[in-house]
Amino acid sequence: MTAGKNGLTYADAGVDIDAGNALVERIKPAAKRTARPGTMSGLGGFGALFDLKAAGFTDPVLVAATDGVGTKLRIAIDTGNVDTIGIDLVAMCVNDLVCQGAEPLFFLDYFATGKLQVDEAARIIEGIATGCAQSGCALIGGETAEMPGMYHKGDFDLAGFAVGAMERGADLPADVAEGDVLLGLASNGIHSNGYSFVRKVVELSGLGWDAKAPFGNATMGEELLAPTRLYVTQALAAIRAGGVHALAHITGGGLTENLPRVLPDMLGATIDLGAWQLPPVFRWLAETAGMAEAELLKTFNSGIGMIVVAAPNKAAAIKALLEVAGETVFQIGHVTKGQGVSYRGRLL
Repeated sequence: MTAGKNGLTYADAGVDIDAGNALVERIKPAAKRTARPGTMSGLGGFGALFDLKAAGFTDPVLVAATDGVGTKLRIAIDTGNVDTIGIDLVAMCVNDLVCQGAEPLFFLDYFATGKLQVDEAARIIEGIATGCAQSGCALIGGETAEMPGMYHKGDFDLAGFAVGAMERGADLPADVAEGDVLLGLASNGIHSNGYSFVRKVVELSGLGWDAKAPFGNATMGEELLAPTRLYVTQALAAIRAGGVHALAHITGGGLTENLPRVLPDMLGATIDLGAWQLPPVFRWLAETAGMAEAELLKTFNSGIGMIVVAAPNKAAAIKALLEVAGETVFQIGHVTKGQGVSYRGRLL
């Protein structure tokens, strides 16, 4: 290189290492407040350590889950309301883990953007930390990727990875039988599935994100960004009380597709659609789009975010325990002979 001539730097190519370092320092307090027994190291290393023995396990089996938030991100980006999207990210992973009977232990995130904005990224990761703290798992690491040319201005993507554990032989589903009671735990809105459809319906309605929502008291953007409900601590308490045979997280595929995933061959379920009221956001989506009830039930959670499959003689006690923990619980049906999910009554 010619003496005195300035060379090209990484920052000139659009990647600001200093901004990345500033973000790590900014989010360390958020990560620290998620510490739990078993946490061994803070952020900044090449890997993150976790001590299963210190977490209280004797003969553990590890369970892993990974997920994203889907096109709900588009609404967060377009409205600038990024404070709770991290809760969605955590919920989509840890709500799956608990369905296996596992206690979530730690979480890692992947945040990618074209140009790192430290304040915005910190708000997102602080939301992830909130989700971790509420579900009892530690945020022990992650990756921030600044990739010029890969994302349009202001866009970003999120992915999450959670690891949990259970003692050997404690996995779910187990002992599901005909006559088991289905307890539906209320959702907090759409959660994090079906947003490509949601955005299409909003477009057809002609409403903007800042318009008052026809189905709520806030704006369209605020209502549709209601964070996915975390069911972890409540579900674990029910499992430990005894009588829980299975858990089904109602995500993409709705009630129709997700409940059969935890039922043995030759067993199905009957659900009473009159056992709960369809939340207004789903009614608005269905009416605006001319959506058939069957399509609604296999696309969205329709107001039920998690199903607990309970032994008949334990169902009342489990329902009471969950209600004390803050859940709204509906007895929505039973496990039956056959296959798949059949419905009684109407939601729409």
